[in-house]
Amino acid sequence: QVQLVESGGGLVQAGGSLRLSCAASGLIFSIDAMGWYRQAPGKQRELVAATTSGGSASYVDSGKGRFTISRDNAKNTVYLQMNSLKPEDTAVYYCNANVRGYWGLSDYWGQGTQVTVSS
Repeated sequence: QVQLVESGGGLVQAGGSLRLSCAASGLIFSIDAMGWYRQAPGKQRELVAATTSGGSASYVDSGKGRFTISRDNAKNTVYLQMNSLKPEDTAVYYCNANVRGYWGLSDYWGQGTQVTVSS
């Protein structure tokens, strides 16, 4: 019914930048919150950044000042601009969206995109 497709991951040196994108498609009436999570090997998945439909944003403490989340509601797309990347940011990054369709409100996940930061 709904698909989330992520792009923009890759390998970058410490101090570099990456911009992740996540586009939602399918039978969508509207999207409430959208966000980015990450999971490093051997660690639990954690919330990196989230934004409401109104544009309010929140960030993990380690990302404040370095990461910026934004969204284009017309395109059902959320972005994560990551600057000053550190090796500890290495993880698989997952997009999440709370989507309203004819079935009601459901939670969807992207397939994940690898971000690797070398020291």
